[in-house]
Amino acid sequence: MTDSDALGTDARTEAPRARGGRPRASSRRTLEDAASELFLEQGYAGTTIDQIAQRAGVGRNTFFNYFAAKSDLLWLDVDETIAALPGVLDETSEDVSPSAALERAVTALAARHPHSAVPIALSQREPMATQEEFLSAGLSRFLAVAHALAGFLAERVEGHVDPTIVRAAANATTAAAATAAGAWALAGVERGDLAAEVDRAIAPVCRGFASQLDARRPTGA
Repeated sequence: MTDSDALGTDARTEAPRARGGRPRASSRRTLEDAASELFLEQGYAGTTIDQIAQRAGVGRNTFFNYFAAKSDLLWLDVDETIAALPGVLDETSEDVSPSAALERAVTALAARHPHSAVPIALSQREPMATQEEFLSAGLSRFLAVAHALAGFLAERVEGHVDPTIVRAAANATTAAAATAAGAWALAGVERGDLAAEVDRAIAPVCRGFASQLDARRPTGA
């Protein structure tokens, strides 16, 4: 059976816990811990969803109650932070320019991320052999954030700015933030404040687009 099997099965049915597994549990963290152990023992590619579920002491269907794919286990804390983005955008002051609002929103999102929450795909990338999968699975997350920021900017500029410029600003800011976050994650115990690192990276980008994002339509236009 492949990892994609049973996606459409009834989540209420759960296979008996295999002998020698952990006590039955269904938490995301239990599955993450089990996966981390297995990825370290036999590598990411050599670990199956069935093995993760067995080590966690749950059925296969329980895994799919929490994750759509094995790669999601590499992004638990990151996904929780990204999920907070809509709320952060809604809370961003209306009294600042679009470029300043963009910088504030992305920095505020970084500030919500727990200091110790480093994706295991990066922190253990060599023993787990997760680098390639991390980059592949990261693309969809990058695009989701960039899309949300582009929508946020589009509302702020109210049609006064070329949509291509709006998307370019959103993409560039997302890339700068991701670069800073990656460097922060790999800094180990010497890592500083994530929000400060992200703001240091995105500030030149946001301010570079300010002349276009903050322009207003001429009166009577």
